[in-house]
Amino acid sequence: MFPLHDNIPSRSQPIVNWLVMVANVVIFLFVFGAGSSTERLVYDLGLVPARFLADPLSGQAATLFSSMFLHGGWLHLLFNMWALWIFGDNVEDRLGHGRYLLFYLFGGLAAAGAHLIFNAGSQIPTVGASGAISAVMAAYLLLFPRARVVTLVPLFFLPWFVEIPALVYIVFWFLSQLFNGVLSVSAGAEAFGGVAWWAHIGGFVAGLVMLPLLARRRPGGGVRTGDLLPR
Repeated sequence: MFPLHDNIPSRSQPIVNWLVMVANVVIFLFVFGAGSSTERLVYDLGLVPARFLADPLSGQAATLFSSMFLHGGWLHLLFNMWALWIFGDNVEDRLGHGRYLLFYLFGGLAAAGAHLIFNAGSQIPTVGASGAISAVMAAYLLLFPRARVVTLVPLFFLPWFVEIPALVYIVFWFLSQLFNGVLSVSAGAEAFGGVAWWAHIGGFVAGLVMLPLLARRRPGGGVRTGDLLPR
């Protein structure tokens, strides 16, 4: 299933979301335009668990952030930015620009932490915004449980466009990450299928925890989560 768009219009300009997307694209173009230095840049700026845990204070802490803005290829970048475009604007709308930026960055940090726990000995650089985006998807789930997502489902080589509840789409997505994450542990693989599954899981769980703490509160008290109807 590939999400195309949701049915929740944003009431404000998602400035931070746009800036994050632009930063990801610009950094991608810079790194992959470096020619023979590209591989070195990815290794130096990516999060390498074994290297980080061996000496986290020797400048490796910076890779917790830099790795969020690196991608392994055009498709990796495209899929991540597309998901951020669909879900990020609405979350920023509800959190506000400053809170959204904090939420996004902390989600990425939590994702990196989960990846470090389950891949402590890995020498493979981990890159991508998907951990932070997983947190954004968790926030979207809590804020807009009644939203619907138009999804492309390729069946029998034909494109089918299906509008499904965001609750169904995001929960199904998370369960698929969890299933593959468990497989990666049982198989003893550092990243089953070449994907850092536990970074996705960690980011998502962090999003569920952080959203109630950062969400704007109503004047009479209470967090604005789950009380918004699609329009």
